[in-house]
Amino acid sequence: MSAFLIRRVLLLIPMAFVLSAIVFWSIRLIPVDPASLVLGPFATPEQKVLATKKLGLDKPVYVQYALYLKNVGQGDLGLSTRSGKPVTDLILHALPYTLMLGGVALAISYLLAIPMGILSALRQNTFVDQFCMMFALIGMAIPAFWLGLLLILVFSVRLNWLPAIGADSWRHLILPAFALALEGTALTARLTRSATLEVLRQDYIRVARAKGLNERKVIWGHALRNAMIPIISLTGLRLGWIVGGAVIVEQIFAWPGMGRLLVESILNRDYPVVQAVLVLLGISVVLANLIADVLYALVDPRVRHASR
Repeated sequence: MSAFLIRRVLLLIPMAFVLSAIVFWSIRLIPVDPASLVLGPFATPEQKVLATKKLGLDKPVYVQYALYLKNVGQGDLGLSTRSGKPVTDLILHALPYTLMLGGVALAISYLLAIPMGILSALRQNTFVDQFCMMFALIGMAIPAFWLGLLLILVFSVRLNWLPAIGADSWRHLILPAFALALEGTALTARLTRSATLEVLRQDYIRVARAKGLNERKVIWGHALRNAMIPIISLTGLRLGWIVGGAVIVEQIFAWPGMGRLLVESILNRDYPVVQAVLVLLGISVVLANLIADVLYALVDPRVRHASR
Protein backbone atom coordinates (compact mmCIF):
# COMPACT_ATOMS: atom_id res chain seq x y z
CA MET A 1 0.00 0.00 0.00
CA SER A 2 2.86 2.38 0.82
CA ALA A 3 4.45 1.88 -2.62
CA PHE A 4 1.07 2.50 -4.27
CA LEU A 5 0.62 5.71 -2.30
CA ILE A 6 4.17 6.93 -3.04
CA ARG A 7 3.67 6.42 -6.78
CA ARG A 8 0.43 8.38 -6.70
CA VAL A 9 1.97 11.24 -4.71
CA LEU A 10 5.00 11.42 -7.03
CA LEU A 11 2.63 11.63 -9.97
CA LEU A 12 1.15 14.79 -8.47
CA ILE A 13 4.38 16.75 -8.86
CA PRO A 14 4.56 16.83 -12.69
CA MET A 15 0.79 17.31 -12.86
CA ALA A 16 1.04 20.39 -10.61
CA PHE A 17 3.84 21.80 -12.76
CA VAL A 18 1.90 21.23 -15.97
CA LEU A 19 -1.24 22.77 -14.48
CA SER A 20 0.60 25.86 -13.22
CA ALA A 21 2.37 26.26 -16.59
CA ILE A 22 -0.90 26.09 -18.53
CA VAL A 23 -2.56 28.69 -16.30
CA PHE A 24 0.53 30.92 -16.29
CA TRP A 25 0.90 30.94 -20.07
CA SER A 26 -2.85 31.32 -20.63
CA ILE A 27 -2.92 34.45 -18.45
CA ARG A 28 -0.01 35.87 -20.45
CA LEU A 29 -1.97 35.42 -23.70
CA ILE A 30 -4.69 37.84 -22.53
CA PRO A 31 -4.30 41.11 -24.50
CA VAL A 32 -3.94 43.47 -21.54
CA ASP A 33 -1.14 45.58 -20.10
CA PRO A 34 -0.60 44.55 -16.44
CA ALA A 35 1.23 47.82 -15.75
CA SER A 36 -1.87 49.78 -16.77
CA LEU A 37 -4.00 47.67 -14.45
CA VAL A 38 -1.70 48.42 -11.54
CA LEU A 39 -1.19 52.15 -12.19
CA GLY A 40 -4.56 53.03 -13.68
CA PRO A 41 -5.52 54.63 -17.01
CA PHE A 42 -3.75 57.96 -16.35
CA ALA A 43 -0.23 56.61 -15.85
CA THR A 44 2.55 58.12 -17.91
CA PRO A 45 4.69 55.98 -20.27
CA GLU A 46 7.65 56.36 -17.89
CA GLN A 47 5.62 55.06 -14.97
CA LYS A 48 4.46 52.10 -17.05
CA VAL A 49 8.06 51.24 -17.97
CA LEU A 50 9.11 51.34 -14.31
CA ALA A 51 6.09 49.21 -13.27
CA THR A 52 6.84 46.69 -16.02
CA LYS A 53 10.41 46.29 -14.73
CA LYS A 54 9.24 46.10 -11.11
CA LEU A 55 6.77 43.34 -11.99
CA GLY A 56 9.43 41.49 -13.97
CA LEU A 57 7.38 41.66 -17.16
CA ASP A 58 10.34 42.88 -19.20
CA LYS A 59 11.97 39.45 -18.87
CA PRO A 60 11.30 36.45 -21.18
CA VAL A 61 8.20 34.46 -20.29
CA TYR A 62 10.14 31.37 -19.23
CA VAL A 63 12.16 33.53 -16.80
CA GLN A 64 8.92 35.00 -15.46
CA TYR A 65 7.60 31.48 -14.91
CA ALA A 66 10.76 30.42 -13.06
CA LEU A 67 10.47 33.48 -10.81
CA TYR A 68 6.78 32.72 -10.29
CA LEU A 69 7.60 29.17 -9.14
CA LYS A 70 10.30 30.51 -6.83
CA ASN A 71 7.88 32.98 -5.26
CA VAL A 72 5.16 30.33 -4.90
CA GLY A 73 7.66 28.09 -3.15
CA GLN A 74 8.20 30.92 -0.66
CA GLY A 75 4.46 31.38 -0.15
CA ASP A 76 4.32 34.59 -2.19
CA LEU A 77 1.48 34.58 -4.73
CA GLY A 78 1.86 38.25 -5.59
CA LEU A 79 -0.34 41.27 -4.96
CA SER A 80 -3.88 41.93 -6.09
CA THR A 81 -3.95 44.60 -8.78
CA ARG A 82 -7.39 45.62 -7.55
CA SER A 83 -6.91 45.97 -3.79
CA GLY A 84 -3.13 45.82 -3.40
CA LYS A 85 -3.53 43.08 -0.78
CA PRO A 86 -1.41 39.91 -0.87
CA VAL A 87 -3.12 37.23 -2.94
CA THR A 88 -2.26 34.70 -0.22
CA ASP A 89 -4.37 36.62 2.31
CA LEU A 90 -7.35 36.77 -0.06
CA ILE A 91 -7.17 33.02 -0.67
CA LEU A 92 -6.74 32.16 3.01
CA HIS A 93 -9.90 34.17 3.73
CA ALA A 94 -11.98 32.54 0.98
CA LEU A 95 -10.70 28.95 1.10
CA PRO A 96 -12.32 27.90 4.42
CA TYR A 97 -15.75 28.99 3.14
CA THR A 98 -15.43 26.86 0.00
CA LEU A 99 -14.14 23.88 1.99
CA MET A 100 -17.08 24.21 4.36
CA LEU A 101 -19.63 24.51 1.56
CA GLY A 102 -18.13 21.68 -0.48
CA GLY A 103 -17.78 19.36 2.51
CA VAL A 104 -21.37 19.87 3.64
CA ALA A 105 -22.68 19.49 0.07
CA LEU A 106 -20.74 16.24 -0.41
CA ALA A 107 -21.98 14.89 2.93
CA ILE A 108 -25.59 15.75 2.08
CA SER A 109 -25.18 14.14 -1.32
CA TYR A 110 -23.95 10.82 0.05
CA LEU A 111 -26.27 10.74 3.05
CA LEU A 112 -29.26 11.06 0.72
CA ALA A 113 -28.05 9.21 -2.35
CA ILE A 114 -26.62 5.97 -0.95
CA PRO A 115 -29.70 4.96 1.10
CA MET A 116 -31.92 6.04 -1.80
CA GLY A 117 -29.96 3.96 -4.31
CA ILE A 118 -29.91 0.89 -2.06
CA LEU A 119 -33.63 1.18 -1.32
CA SER A 120 -34.35 1.58 -5.01
CA ALA A 121 -32.33 -1.57 -5.83
CA LEU A 122 -34.02 -3.62 -3.11
CA ARG A 123 -37.45 -2.49 -4.32
CA GLN A 124 -36.69 -2.83 -8.01
CA ASN A 125 -39.61 -2.15 -10.40
CA THR A 126 -41.86 -0.95 -7.58
CA PHE A 127 -43.33 2.48 -6.92
CA VAL A 128 -40.44 3.24 -4.54
CA ASP A 129 -37.92 2.45 -7.27
CA GLN A 130 -39.75 4.57 -9.83
CA PHE A 131 -40.10 7.49 -7.41
CA CYS A 132 -36.41 7.45 -6.46
CA MET A 133 -35.26 7.26 -10.07
CA MET A 134 -37.67 10.00 -11.10
CA PHE A 135 -36.18 12.19 -8.38
CA ALA A 136 -32.70 11.34 -9.64
CA LEU A 137 -33.65 12.17 -13.22
CA ILE A 138 -35.12 15.52 -12.21
CA GLY A 139 -32.09 16.29 -10.06
CA MET A 140 -29.70 15.67 -12.95
CA ALA A 141 -31.78 17.87 -15.25
CA ILE A 142 -32.02 20.96 -13.00
CA PRO A 143 -29.07 23.39 -13.32
CA ALA A 144 -27.49 24.52 -10.06
CA PHE A 145 -28.13 28.20 -10.71
CA TRP A 146 -31.84 27.60 -11.39
CA LEU A 147 -32.19 25.45 -8.28
CA GLY A 148 -30.42 28.11 -6.22
CA LEU A 149 -32.84 30.79 -7.38
CA LEU A 150 -35.79 28.47 -6.73
CA LEU A 151 -34.61 27.73 -3.18
CA ILE A 152 -34.24 31.45 -2.50
CA LEU A 153 -37.72 32.15 -3.86
CA VAL A 154 -39.38 29.42 -1.79
CA PHE A 155 -37.48 29.33 1.50
CA SER A 156 -36.32 32.94 1.75
CA VAL A 157 -38.86 35.09 -0.08
CA ARG A 158 -42.11 33.16 0.35
CA LEU A 159 -41.63 31.21 3.60
CA ASN A 160 -38.95 33.42 5.17
CA TRP A 161 -37.38 30.37 6.84
CA LEU A 162 -33.77 30.78 5.78
CA PRO A 163 -31.52 33.70 4.77
CA ALA A 164 -30.81 34.08 1.06
CA ILE A 165 -27.33 35.58 1.05
CA GLY A 166 -24.35 35.99 3.34
CA ALA A 167 -22.28 33.72 5.57
CA ASP A 168 -22.86 35.03 9.09
CA SER A 169 -24.23 31.82 10.63
CA TRP A 170 -24.80 28.13 9.89
CA ARG A 171 -28.29 28.95 8.60
CA HIS A 172 -26.71 30.74 5.63
CA LEU A 173 -25.02 27.45 4.66
CA ILE A 174 -28.18 25.37 4.23
CA LEU A 175 -29.54 26.67 0.91
CA PRO A 176 -26.24 26.84 -1.01
CA ALA A 177 -25.22 23.41 0.27
CA PHE A 178 -28.46 21.81 -0.95
CA ALA A 179 -28.23 23.66 -4.27
CA LEU A 180 -24.71 22.33 -4.75
CA ALA A 181 -25.56 18.81 -3.57
CA LEU A 182 -28.64 18.00 -5.68
CA GLU A 183 -27.00 17.05 -8.96
CA GLY A 184 -24.45 14.87 -7.20
CA THR A 185 -27.20 13.27 -5.13
CA ALA A 186 -29.11 12.31 -8.26
CA LEU A 187 -26.08 10.87 -10.05
CA THR A 188 -24.81 8.99 -6.99
CA ALA A 189 -28.26 7.51 -6.32
CA ARG A 190 -28.47 6.12 -9.86
CA LEU A 191 -24.93 4.75 -9.64
CA THR A 192 -25.62 3.17 -6.22
CA ARG A 193 -28.74 1.48 -7.58
CA SER A 194 -26.91 0.05 -10.59
CA ALA A 195 -23.94 -1.12 -8.51
CA THR A 196 -26.17 -2.70 -5.85
CA LEU A 197 -28.25 -4.57 -8.45
CA GLU A 198 -25.06 -5.86 -10.05
CA VAL A 199 -23.66 -7.06 -6.72
CA LEU A 200 -26.93 -8.71 -5.66
CA ARG A 201 -26.70 -10.94 -8.76
CA GLN A 202 -23.28 -12.32 -7.75
CA ASP A 203 -22.82 -15.92 -6.60
CA TYR A 204 -21.36 -15.02 -3.19
CA ILE A 205 -24.58 -13.18 -2.33
CA ARG A 206 -26.58 -16.30 -3.18
CA VAL A 207 -24.21 -18.36 -1.03
CA ALA A 208 -24.58 -15.96 1.89
CA ARG A 209 -28.35 -16.18 1.66
CA ALA A 210 -28.22 -19.95 1.31
CA LYS A 211 -26.24 -20.14 4.56
CA GLY A 212 -29.15 -18.47 6.31
CA LEU A 213 -27.56 -15.11 6.98
CA ASN A 214 -29.87 -12.31 7.97
CA GLU A 215 -30.84 -10.16 4.97
CA ARG A 216 -29.53 -7.06 6.71
CA LYS A 217 -26.11 -8.70 7.12
CA VAL A 218 -26.16 -9.78 3.49
CA ILE A 219 -26.87 -6.26 2.31
CA TRP A 220 -24.75 -4.20 4.70
CA GLY A 221 -22.00 -6.74 5.34
CA HIS A 222 -21.47 -8.23 1.88
CA ALA A 223 -23.24 -6.32 -0.87
CA LEU A 224 -22.65 -2.73 0.21
CA ARG A 225 -18.84 -2.96 0.43
CA ASN A 226 -18.55 -4.12 -3.17
CA ALA A 227 -21.26 -1.76 -4.38
CA MET A 228 -19.29 1.14 -2.87
CA ILE A 229 -16.31 0.59 -5.21
CA PRO A 230 -17.71 2.53 -8.21
CA ILE A 231 -19.11 5.17 -5.85
CA ILE A 232 -15.67 5.77 -4.34
CA SER A 233 -14.15 5.98 -7.80
CA LEU A 234 -16.69 8.71 -8.56
CA THR A 235 -15.65 10.75 -5.52
CA GLY A 236 -12.75 12.42 -7.32
CA LEU A 237 -15.02 13.54 -10.14
CA ARG A 238 -17.69 14.64 -7.67
CA LEU A 239 -15.23 16.91 -5.91
CA GLY A 240 -14.28 18.38 -9.28
CA TRP A 241 -17.93 19.04 -10.03
CA ILE A 242 -18.38 20.63 -6.61
CA VAL A 243 -15.48 22.99 -7.32
CA GLY A 244 -17.07 23.97 -10.65
CA GLY A 245 -20.55 24.26 -9.19
CA ALA A 246 -19.29 26.39 -6.30
CA VAL A 247 -18.35 29.12 -8.77
CA ILE A 248 -22.03 29.54 -9.67
CA VAL A 249 -23.62 28.77 -6.31
CA GLU A 250 -21.36 31.12 -4.37
CA GLN A 251 -22.28 33.96 -6.69
CA ILE A 252 -26.01 33.35 -6.29
CA PHE A 253 -25.90 33.18 -2.49
CA ALA A 254 -23.11 35.78 -2.04
CA TRP A 255 -21.08 33.12 -0.29
CA PRO A 256 -17.52 34.50 0.17
CA GLY A 257 -15.61 31.49 -1.10
CA MET A 258 -13.09 30.72 -3.83
CA GLY A 259 -15.71 30.63 -6.58
CA ARG A 260 -16.94 34.11 -5.83
CA LEU A 261 -13.37 35.36 -5.48
CA LEU A 262 -12.59 33.94 -8.92
CA VAL A 263 -15.60 35.52 -10.61
CA GLU A 264 -15.02 38.93 -9.02
CA SER A 265 -11.33 38.79 -9.95
CA ILE A 266 -12.18 37.99 -13.57
CA LEU A 267 -14.68 40.86 -13.73
CA ASN A 268 -12.10 43.23 -12.19
CA ARG A 269 -9.31 41.86 -14.39
CA ASP A 270 -7.33 41.03 -11.26
CA TYR A 271 -5.14 38.48 -13.01
CA PRO A 272 -2.73 37.62 -10.15
CA VAL A 273 -5.74 36.49 -8.11
CA VAL A 274 -7.28 34.67 -11.10
CA GLN A 275 -4.01 32.83 -11.72
CA ALA A 276 -3.59 31.78 -8.09
CA VAL A 277 -7.20 30.65 -7.67
CA LEU A 278 -7.21 28.61 -10.90
CA VAL A 279 -3.97 26.84 -9.96
CA LEU A 280 -5.20 26.12 -6.44
CA LEU A 281 -8.59 24.82 -7.62
CA GLY A 282 -6.89 22.62 -10.21
CA ILE A 283 -4.50 21.17 -7.64
CA SER A 284 -7.41 20.55 -5.27
CA VAL A 285 -9.16 18.48 -7.95
CA VAL A 286 -5.95 16.48 -8.51
CA LEU A 287 -5.66 15.90 -4.75
CA ALA A 288 -9.29 14.81 -4.63
CA ASN A 289 -8.59 12.21 -7.30
CA LEU A 290 -5.57 11.01 -5.30
CA ILE A 291 -7.76 10.55 -2.23
CA ALA A 292 -10.31 8.67 -4.35
CA ASP A 293 -7.56 6.38 -5.71
CA VAL A 294 -6.33 5.63 -2.19
CA LEU A 295 -9.85 4.87 -0.93
CA TYR A 296 -10.45 2.73 -4.02
CA ALA A 297 -7.30 0.74 -3.30
CA LEU A 298 -8.32 0.26 0.34
CA VAL A 299 -11.71 -1.11 -0.64
CA ASP A 300 -10.49 -3.21 -3.59
CA PRO A 301 -6.98 -4.68 -3.04
CA ARG A 302 -6.85 -5.77 -6.69
CA VAL A 303 -6.21 -2.14 -7.67
CA ARG A 304 -2.98 -1.76 -5.70
CA HIS A 305 -1.80 -5.27 -6.62
CA ALA A 306 -2.39 -4.57 -10.31
CA SER A 307 -0.29 -1.39 -10.15
CA ARG A 308 2.83 -3.24 -9.00
